[in-house]
Amino acid sequence: METYFSNILTTGSDEEKARVRLARRGLLVFFAMLVPLSILSYALLMTSPIFVLLLMWAPGLSSIFARIVLREGISDISLRIGGKQTLKKLPMILLLPVIIGLFAYGIAWVTGLVQYVTPDTFIKAPSAVIFVGTVLMQMLFGTIIGVLSSTGEELGWRGYMLTRLIDARIPKPVLTSGIIWGLWHLPVMLVGNYYSGPYPALSVVLFMISVTSFSYILSRLRLSTGSVWAAIFLHASWNAVIQDAFDLFSSGENVLLWTGESGIFVALALFIAAWMTSRKPLEIRRL
Repeated sequence: METYFSNILTTGSDEEKARVRLARRGLLVFFAMLVPLSILSYALLMTSPIFVLLLMWAPGLSSIFARIVLREGISDISLRIGGKQTLKKLPMILLLPVIIGLFAYGIAWVTGLVQYVTPDTFIKAPSAVIFVGTVLMQMLFGTIIGVLSSTGEELGWRGYMLTRLIDARIPKPVLTSGIIWGLWHLPVMLVGNYYSGPYPALSVVLFMISVTSFSYILSRLRLSTGSVWAAIFLHASWNAVIQDAFDLFSSGENVLLWTGESGIFVALALFIAAWMTSRKPLEIRRL
């Protein structure tokens, strides 16, 4: 197993310069496709919510376009599951959204800042049973279904852009990738279609903290396992558990101020999780 940097020669060598040049060319082609495709997706999304799938696949399609144009192939994307490295991370992938949810939403519910509600369901059971059942359902089946959309994003963000930022010697590539990912979401957020709280400016700041922190965790997973699948699974698990379970049981006038991806408690929880993740040494792998 070799790291991404194991074959890099002395800084300034011809091989190193070629690596940087190719990575920067890849980023240029990637963004040249991503920007217009994203704008088109935003415009279509205003007419019908079905186009959210096109938007989520814009990064993946842009990375495929760049690979074809530059004849880069797909060996670096590590489409294999990742063997023991990914399997070892599977409990964390499935449980992290639940832990974040229990911490952030739990505080909001207990303090009364957000109202805990039981959604209507055909199952007649105590509220706690319905809640646990919903979370478990989303952890398993929701994650599997969510892979369809999360694959589109992760093929582009962590499967292509992140590693090109590293090879291009962009300063703080993991942080940079998270900021770019967050900014990409802002158009749909600013028009009120995605986690727009009562104070738009505050929602944007909190959302950027949440997304950048979550991106750091996703990036570490992708780099440490050598496989993009780890990031795909966690992204899908997050969307399923947080959006289709915890959000479903939350209500109130200020629900988006305290919870959700632009909520104060979620931003705090993800920041803490990213900080704790950063304390562990990172071994970058390539399968």
